[in-house]
Amino acid sequence: MAETVLSFVLDQLSTFLSEEGRLLGGLRQEVQSIRDELGHMRAFLREAEAKEEDAQPRLQEWIKQVREAAYDTEDILDEFVARFARHRATGFYGSVRRIFGSIKNLRARHRVASEIQSIKSRTKSISEGHQRYQSEYGVSAQASSSHSAVNNTTWRYSRDDALLVEEAKLVGIDQPKNHLISELLQGDDHQLKVVSVVGMGGLGKTTLVKKVHEDTDVRRHFPVRAWVTVSETCDFQFLLKDLIRQLYKEGKKPVPQSIESLNTTELKEFIKDFLQQAGRYAIVFDDVWDVEFWNTIKFALPESSHGNRVMLTTRKADVATASCIESRGYIYRMEPLSFEDSWTLFCNKIFKGGNCPGHLMDAAKGILDKCEGLPLAILAISGLLALKDVNGTDEWEMVRRSLGDELEGTGKLDRIRKILFLSYGDLPWHLKTCLLYLSIYPEDHEIRCIRLVNLWIAERFVERREGMRIEDIAWDYLGELINRSLIQVTHVFYEGIPQRCRIHDLLREVILLKSREQNMVTVTTGQPMLWPSDKVRRLVVHSCSSSNNTQQRQSYCFDHLRSFVTVGSTDPLLSKRLLSEISRSSKLLKVLDLGGQEAQEEIPNEIFNLFHLKHLDLYDTRVKTVPKAIGKLQHLEFLDLSNTRVRELPMEILKLQKLRVLKVYQQVDSSDDDYGYHGFKAPSNMGGLLALEIIDLNHHHHHPSSSSSSSSSSFLQSLHLLILCGRLEKMPQWVAHLHSLVRIDLNLSRLRGEEDPLESLQHLPNLGEINFCGSYQGEGLCFKAGGFLKLKELHLKRMEGLRWMRVEEGALPILHQLVLEQLPLLDELPLGIQHLSHLQELYLYEMSSEMIEKVENQKEESEDYTRIAHIPEIVIGCYTDDGEWRNRQLWEKK
Repeated sequence: MAETVLSFVLDQLSTFLSEEGRLLGGLRQEVQSIRDELGHMRAFLREAEAKEEDAQPRLQEWIKQVREAAYDTEDILDEFVARFARHRATGFYGSVRRIFGSIKNLRARHRVASEIQSIKSRTKSISEGHQRYQSEYGVSAQASSSHSAVNNTTWRYSRDDALLVEEAKLVGIDQPKNHLISELLQGDDHQLKVVSVVGMGGLGKTTLVKKVHEDTDVRRHFPVRAWVTVSETCDFQFLLKDLIRQLYKEGKKPVPQSIESLNTTELKEFIKDFLQQAGRYAIVFDDVWDVEFWNTIKFALPESSHGNRVMLTTRKADVATASCIESRGYIYRMEPLSFEDSWTLFCNKIFKGGNCPGHLMDAAKGILDKCEGLPLAILAISGLLALKDVNGTDEWEMVRRSLGDELEGTGKLDRIRKILFLSYGDLPWHLKTCLLYLSIYPEDHEIRCIRLVNLWIAERFVERREGMRIEDIAWDYLGELINRSLIQVTHVFYEGIPQRCRIHDLLREVILLKSREQNMVTVTTGQPMLWPSDKVRRLVVHSCSSSNNTQQRQSYCFDHLRSFVTVGSTDPLLSKRLLSEISRSSKLLKVLDLGGQEAQEEIPNEIFNLFHLKHLDLYDTRVKTVPKAIGKLQHLEFLDLSNTRVRELPMEILKLQKLRVLKVYQQVDSSDDDYGYHGFKAPSNMGGLLALEIIDLNHHHHHPSSSSSSSSSSFLQSLHLLILCGRLEKMPQWVAHLHSLVRIDLNLSRLRGEEDPLESLQHLPNLGEINFCGSYQGEGLCFKAGGFLKLKELHLKRMEGLRWMRVEEGALPILHQLVLEQLPLLDELPLGIQHLSHLQELYLYEMSSEMIEKVENQKEESEDYTRIAHIPEIVIGCYTDDGEWRNRQLWEKK
């Protein structure tokens, strides 16, 4: 975290010196000196933070000093810019204003100079500590590196052994075990097959694979077997020698002494030669952490023709994919235990298979909810509870309430913390920061992915890369955390793009420990509390009952606050009071996110005095108007007014020359996306916002003008997904040039009847999915021969005037799914439906009674039947009289 802070402070210092340096006058050299000192420390700091978990207290204190010095440097420079760069008036009036302000400014400059000198002294002192630690810590780091590798290996082996003993009675393991055994024993005997087991730490991957590896049938089928624990800090040569020793031991042969003098390449050749002679083998590589390991070890594994097998366990999805991609491999994604299996495991451990006493039931279920099916956690926590008094509830309730504190200790739960922390420790520094930031969300909170990545960008956690949009880089960060099994996707938007996600409760507890340790986020629910002694830099408000909030009368100091975020619908009185306090006292605020605050009906005027504000999110609030004062936020880069009641933007929005993202729209019906969105009136010269990269308006009152063509041709060529919501009346001409387009959605476009909506789409070479909802006012649609060659899914909904559809032979040749929904005047199936030879699914939802009657009454000998006899699955769906949705399957042909 300190390295991250340092990196963006150094970037800001560089920008500051180039853009605002003339304001500094004689202070320029001092600031340059601070930048140089901090720059010298950055590389060492990155190495030191990687070992921070095992570092000595003195080193941890030094890291903290660097972090605070970097923050304070940023504060001082931001205050300086806010005071001296805000009003750069010119001409006569500008001169008069400067004269009147000069005495006051001289005092301010003197104060800034004094603070910069103080920072310079601090960084010099810290830098001397850095030199001291570099010699002291550098030597010990090398020594402790091999030492920790040995310790780490010892700990891992003892951990595995202990788990295997404890988890011998694991429930819910038989089905996956038998499934994996089947994957090993069946299949092509002429090719190496890799079976990968992937999932987050603590799921029991090692235990499952060990049981498969030790199974009698597997032992009989594979005479040559070995088990190699890889871990994240493995010595590759040591690992190869260990593998050779196991192979020789398995064959009851003495291990050749010659292997001790072989290099890595020679060891791989040695193993390959041995395995080619030895016959059928099954080798397990347990706990593989990176793709590069597999890309290296695979050259030691001969294909041969014996039906050889390799099993891997990993926390990373890309490792599982890479290991299986070249063989006809199989990936088993390990899931948490069901609540029933969790309960059985819990009771087996504590009550020796007996029942949980009734008075402990609530506490037990609350604790199990925290474990979320993680076997390691269930076993460790039940081991802790087995030592508690079962006659009362106090001790159990205490464990339930203080699981986070228990994880901090050194007892039984320390093992969970260590295993989960391994995944955190393996992250590069920028992903560590992004993961720790998830501590802003409360337990069991479902996170909107787009909000999360926008906050990462606003907090400057995302490093820019040449030729890439910063949003794409942030989504890559999210994808990497998902790949590492640290974030769980709960809802997918399109083609695997995550829409909502969450983190495991116990992983969240580990993140909270690190976040608190680094003073990254301060969370309040409004309950009376003591603020930490460190400066509050990020304040997050969670929802809480309002009864206690209104009684609280604490004084807050937000002089150093950089971001204020609300999560969930918080108490309006608390939010209003905090926001008022922050707007008045925090001159450095850069991030303000009030998303989801339904009680927020206006933008407080104090906000427009926040000179440094870069990110303003008012998503899903009841804000109605945007005041003209918005033009004062000269540094604003992100403005989200989606799902608000804003219907007009003032001309002053055009003053925001740094604005990169603008979102303005509101759903007509929040319960149904397809009802479309309210429009808004925009200033005529929106093209004057030159920094604008993303504009999500969803709907215009007027027909889109030629400004639509402002998108670059390269952007049009690379666009995969296009969603247009709101009245168009005419299909934009540029749609016909979207040659990479895979999916198009038109919602309430109301294209005129004389406009053929299919004309500009039919020859797009990659178009695979069309969703039209209220998008066409005409009476008929014709899919012409030779059109839509790649289309697989077609969904037509709520087109009240549509009376007929025709499919010519040669159109839609690979259509797989057809959904017709709420087309009241369409009283028969499309003419030519028999040409859709690849159609697998036909859904008729809320269609006219005439059409449903015709479809249901078709007999096998009828001509109508022969038109649809080739479709394996036809489903009719509608609402019953009591409002329940009902699906009827006309038939399902195998």
